[in-house]
Amino acid sequence: MARARDTDTQDTSEGTSTKPAERASSPAEISGQQAGANGQQAAALSSSAPSEEKEKWTAESHPHRRTSDKTRRSILAGQTIVAVAVILTICYVAKLVLVTLLFSILLAFILFPVMDFLVQMKFPRALASLLAVLLLASAIYAAAYFGYNRAVDFMQTLPTYSRKIEARLMRFREQAQKIQKSTEAVLPPSADDKRTIKIEQQTNWMDFITSSLGTVGDIALAISFIPFLVYFMLSWHDHVRASTVMLFSMENRNAAYVTLGRISAMIHSFINGNILVGLFTSAASLIVFWYLHLPYFYFQGFISGFLSLVPYLGVVLAIIPPLAAGFGQIHSGGLLAIVITVVGLHIFAINVLYPKLIGKRLQLNPLAVTIALLIWGWLWGAVGLILAVPLTAALKIIFDNVESLRPYGAWLGE
Repeated sequence: MARARDTDTQDTSEGTSTKPAERASSPAEISGQQAGANGQQAAALSSSAPSEEKEKWTAESHPHRRTSDKTRRSILAGQTIVAVAVILTICYVAKLVLVTLLFSILLAFILFPVMDFLVQMKFPRALASLLAVLLLASAIYAAAYFGYNRAVDFMQTLPTYSRKIEARLMRFREQAQKIQKSTEAVLPPSADDKRTIKIEQQTNWMDFITSSLGTVGDIALAISFIPFLVYFMLSWHDHVRASTVMLFSMENRNAAYVTLGRISAMIHSFINGNILVGLFTSAASLIVFWYLHLPYFYFQGFISGFLSLVPYLGVVLAIIPPLAAGFGQIHSGGLLAIVITVVGLHIFAINVLYPKLIGKRLQLNPLAVTIALLIWGWLWGAVGLILAVPLTAALKIIFDNVESLRPYGAWLGE
């Protein structure tokens, strides 16, 4: 019994002794867990530090990667410059061919509504295209015949008031001689200048045209191709458009179709807007010229109204015919009224009519238009001034529909 009691007391003492030990071990476990967490964080920091050092080491020890990006950009810029130079060279060398094609395209767009109307009237497409081309040729012949007759009549009536013109020219000549004499009195010419014989070469307009486009034979040959090109562009319009879209890959065909549609709409708007603006300025000029009793006011008003459509030079070209016809026929106040009328109509057309009728389709800023006129005028002369605006607008549409070229389209836009 005594031994049993001893064992019981030992068991109870061991049980009581084990409980405090378990209570004391719980803070140790907590501290161990905290130490483990701190160790994991330290391990994470130690693992991240080598990676940062590795990245830093990679960037510092491999500078050719940064230079390779610069090299790629410089190569891309060089390729772009070379491509632009090649395109400009082709445009300059093949200017007669390109001008012929572009004029044929513009004429085809002008005649497309006529051809479409005839097709709706149950005419075959080939016959409708032929009738449209013949109608255009008849209109050009009638305008040339009428203009030639008016020019001949004007030259025949010119001697009737040549004395008035000579009298006014003599006044200007006398004033110019007085200015020249006063200049020579202040700055006398040297002995070498007195012995020098000056020869002035007169400007020949045919030489100017042929120097900018080619010889007379080449121009005549190119003009003879225009009716055939216009006819086939009209009769094969749907086939050419569908085949052009099929030239692109499958994922780019939708963009090509949309681009061609936008270019077509732009050209239609450009042509129709210019025709409406030309008719308005011609009608207004005709009324003013009739009121001033200008000879051949109907012919002068029509010519002046459509010449004002030429960018930048149009206002100067539009003033010359009515001033030449009115010089010696009407008083100086009438001549001033002609200048004010032509300049005022040109400013109104450019600032009011053009933005309303054409500006929504073109969406070109004035700086881009000015640079385009400079470049295309340098490449193709006077013809380039006429084609500069639609060509630049077509390029902008292409840039807007090609993702890699959209920054260039944004630069050209408003």
